[in-house]
Amino acid sequence: MIDRRTLLLASMAMLLPAGTSATWRLGSPSPQTFDYGPAKLDIYSRDGASRLPVVFFIHGGAWRIGNRVNVNAKPAFLLDNGFCFVSIDYRMLPQADVATQADDVELAYGYVRANIAQHGGDPDRIAVMGHSAGCHLAALTGLRGGLPGVAALVLVDTRAYDLETLAESGGMTRAYARAFPDPAQWRALSPVTYVGGDKHPPTFVAYSGASGRAAASRSFAARLRATDTKVTLFDGSAYSHMSINRNFGNEGDALTAAVMTFLKTTLVSRFRNSHQFDIKSSANLRIEAH
Repeated sequence: MIDRRTLLLASMAMLLPAGTSATWRLGSPSPQTFDYGPAKLDIYSRDGASRLPVVFFIHGGAWRIGNRVNVNAKPAFLLDNGFCFVSIDYRMLPQADVATQADDVELAYGYVRANIAQHGGDPDRIAVMGHSAGCHLAALTGLRGGLPGVAALVLVDTRAYDLETLAESGGMTRAYARAFPDPAQWRALSPVTYVGGDKHPPTFVAYSGASGRAAASRSFAARLRATDTKVTLFDGSAYSHMSINRNFGNEGDALTAAVMTFLKTTLVSRFRNSHQFDIKSSANLRIEAH
């Protein structure tokens, strides 16, 4: 497990690619917006870029609210660090149920994989990242095989990995009950159901100090590790449920450092020929990854 205090003490300058300024811009650059079918997505890229790794982001909001512009510092930071960045909309409750939302995510991913090369991205180096409801959707689609060729999953703070266990523990609060009203669908909509099927991509699992997140995330990570999936577990208990997402890309942020290290250490074989993604490892970072 990554120790958050150690990460906070690590030099962020050591995690930046060579030749990149350590000043992180909080404002987002302007994206290009595309209609992928049921909804829209934004692609952020640099002019003249070619075959850069891609972060594909799924926003949270209890499966009911939120939209693709809720990205905070992510686009500016990731573009400055040699990535393309994509943020998607998907249809919301109550107009679309969670099963339909997962289908939307898969359609958006398919669109990006087919078209990202035109915007300087590499379709074979897409990391899918989600927060809260978006974390659940990323895990569900990524593990059930709905994101073909996905290079990595970055899962940030949900309790919805195993809905049957969540209900048994008394954790089916109003937000979850509205999203998952039919117990007959809980197994199909639980990411844990698909653990142990096809080989899973390297997975980063982060949890905040919000109720139940640590236990659910640790259990899920253990299930993945039992299948020899490469897993990094991040203890973000000092964060709130909102700040663990909102702070990503801010200077000195521990989760940002951990995610960037994960992308370097788990995807090195895909990145080794890219001079634009040359993160130096810090001796102070301690990562438990299988």
